[in-house]
Amino acid sequence: MVAKHTPLDAGLVAGLYFVATPIGAARDITLKALDILACADVLAAEDTRTARHLMDIHGIALGGRPLLSYHDHNGEQVRPRLIAALSEGKTVAYVSEAGTPLVADPGYGLGVAAIAAGYEVFSAPGASAVLAALTVSGLASDRFLFAGFAPTTASARQTFLRDFAEVPATLIFYESPKRLSKLLTDMIAVFGSDRRGVICRELTKKFEEKRRGTLADLLGGLADITLKGECVVLVARGEKKAVQEDDVRDQLREALKSHRVKDAAALVAANLGMARREVYQIALNLARD
Repeated sequence: MVAKHTPLDAGLVAGLYFVATPIGAARDITLKALDILACADVLAAEDTRTARHLMDIHGIALGGRPLLSYHDHNGEQVRPRLIAALSEGKTVAYVSEAGTPLVADPGYGLGVAAIAAGYEVFSAPGASAVLAALTVSGLASDRFLFAGFAPTTASARQTFLRDFAEVPATLIFYESPKRLSKLLTDMIAVFGSDRRGVICRELTKKFEEKRRGTLADLLGGLADITLKGECVVLVARGEKKAVQEDDVRDQLREALKSHRVKDAAALVAANLGMARREVYQIALNLARD
């Protein structure tokens, strides 16, 4: 058990507070988050049982304050009650089931509604599976894209993944262990078997695990094991395929049928992700010919 938390000076002002909660170890929570949980007038949680357990661990009494369940299936009904509390000048704290609110979490609609109604919105930052996984992945961290959960059907999943195939950033996905092999299979089909990836599981917990290798290696490593716990899957940044000059010429010839040289060059350059000056020079040569 963790010792009872006594807030020093929460200093809360009226508004909505999004409170990050541990993704594994209960001690991952911040002192500021504990202060807010101890002092907020109204509490809301994606899972009230998880929230109560976390508060019990840290010795924070509910003390008669309302603790409302707020999730994807009841947001429309509960949101007005929370906005009404804000209109009365109260402090409202929303906690996710695990991690940072609004990241693959139902709190988004609540934040939008509070902002639209003119109320202050604050963040008590803390644990995040996205950032924890990126930190230990060994993949480039200067630019990354969180893509959330992939669709559950193969065709929709591959269509979804194609949007990210050449994104020049480390890609981060959440996935259930039951669907992990299917996700990796489709990643290989879209990204290629040699693209590097990392699987992070049970982050900050006792049995934390990181698997690194090519996508083919990662899929092969799952053949005879059963994983438990939500997974974070990271994929190395994509690289744009080299554009062949013949392709540039073919597109320019088509564009020049209905556009001036300058406009045709701009159109093709944008389409191929090339420097406009380079394409313009090729267009000039074609026009002379």
